[in-house]
Amino acid sequence: MTGDQDDVFKRLKALLPPWFGDTTPILDAVLYGVAYALSFAYSLWAYAKLQTRILWATDGWLDMIAADFFGTALQRKLGQSDASFRNRIIINMFRGRGTRPAMVRVLEDITGRTPVIFEPNRPLDTGALNSPQSGGYCGVARMGSMAVPYTAMITAYRPQATGVAAGGAFCSAPKVSALNTPLATSYTASLSMVNQSATDEDIYAAVEAVKPVGTVMWVSIQ
Repeated sequence: MTGDQDDVFKRLKALLPPWFGDTTPILDAVLYGVAYALSFAYSLWAYAKLQTRILWATDGWLDMIAADFFGTALQRKLGQSDASFRNRIIINMFRGRGTRPAMVRVLEDITGRTPVIFEPNRPLDTGALNSPQSGGYCGVARMGSMAVPYTAMITAYRPQATGVAAGGAFCSAPKVSALNTPLATSYTASLSMVNQSATDEDIYAAVEAVKPVGTVMWVSIQ
């Protein structure tokens, strides 16, 4: 293999003048010792080269990269592999923010399930009479309000959900799940983006990281 002890030994031996001959056991022993040191130096160089790019970085260097970009908001899970942690770093570096599709995407990424998002000030979410797109109130089954702009109610689902969704009101449409259900109040946690291992705190933190500034996001986790 390139750079190992045998490879370096052969390279050194090839540089010797021909009058040393083919059989040189004492000289070979000396060269093998030199080759060991040089191969170790080569391995250090190769390792250092890997750490210069996120796509190749390994070990604690990935943790340093995450700290440089995200501080303490993105940390390695216990026992998480380099490949998995690298994927989290890249996802968070290029993740969309501040839009409804971005909110759906981040929750899908960490839970594997599509959330239900309801904006009381958005006609497409609330429905409207004589509106072909909404099918009337019972087509969407949500009560809207102009008094709560820049507000959304998010129903997120845990990766391993059990039971059935709570709630159900106003025409009993399948999408209803936010009325009369306990809402989360804490948004402080470390940002973690790992499928099938997301905690409730991870979900709250993901919403906080993606939501637009100046908006209110009520979150119900089921």
